[in-house]
Amino acid sequence: MPVLGIGGLFFRAADPDALNTWYREHLGVGAGCAAEDTGPVDEWSWNTQGGPVVFSPFKAATDYWAADKQYMLNLRVSDIDGLIASLTASGIEVITKPEWNDPSIGKFARTHDPEGNAIELWEPPAA
Repeated sequence: MPVLGIGGLFFRAADPDALNTWYREHLGVGAGCAAEDTGPVDEWSWNTQGGPVVFSPFKAATDYWAADKQYMLNLRVSDIDGLIASLTASGIEVITKPEWNDPSIGKFARTHDPEGNAIELWEPPAA
């Protein structure tokens, strides 16, 4: 197959500049950001580490995230507890539920950006 991976994620926002700033400041996501050991950054790209990406349409009636939103962003993280602490210290609500976690799949948490879009944080199990 000629497709090598996701090249971008594009979505509408009421205030794109403010939302870009929020993602950069709180999650290190977006143009000008780079994950550990991914090289230099540029003004257009977010350098990420390679790894699995789940591509999964859900039924229209799913209750896994808000019914008025078309998508949920899942971010693979390396220190979910540290990220939760950082977000909470910034006044950002983070939801955790023990039943979401599975030693064979990893640990999960949920938060929302300022426009109410769901963000699932996922820390895969140690290799």
